[in-house]
Amino acid sequence: MTGLLIAFEGLDQSGKQTQAERLRDRLTATARRVRLLSFPDYTTSIGQEIGHALRGQRQYAADVMQLLYVANRYEWKPQIEGERAAGTVLLCDRYLASSIAYGEAQGLDGGWLRDVQRFLPQPDLTLLLDIAPATSARRKTVDRDAYERDLALLARVRESYLRQVSATWTRVDADRDREAVAEDVYAAVTERLRP
Repeated sequence: MTGLLIAFEGLDQSGKQTQAERLRDRLTATARRVRLLSFPDYTTSIGQEIGHALRGQRQYAADVMQLLYVANRYEWKPQIEGERAAGTVLLCDRYLASSIAYGEAQGLDGGWLRDVQRFLPQPDLTLLLDIAPATSARRKTVDRDAYERDLALLARVRESYLRQVSATWTRVDADRDREAVAEDVYAAVTERLRP
């Protein structure tokens, strides 16, 4: 069986983790090998530094933050390549497009952000779970990190995601019932799983 790398992208509270977990369970039930990854990975040294910054314990410029996010994904490059080659379906809660979207929203050059990630494994499919910034704020009202509290930033992030949509992307309206979203996600993925 061919492995796949599927990225779930979207604003915070768009349902990325929920939909990735549902898809994992559904694919596992069909005897597929599936691994769920989430970026940033806070268990690594780089991931821990990202966590400190998001909680306001460190201050970094936008470019340094994005380089930390990218470096965190590079830490996983060998495992992603090996598992995909072995036939595993890898589901990533955030991946390459997040750095572009959040970086552009903070005034960074999207081309630079794409270029610095060009040696990372590229997704076979990116699922954009699209919601408005107001929906994100409504779904989580407490313990929002610095990015989550800035609705103007989130609006720019969403605009970047929508600009990035290409032939390897599927945009899913995530401001609906979870089951309806899950069906759209599964349909997009099964299209890619066909031999």
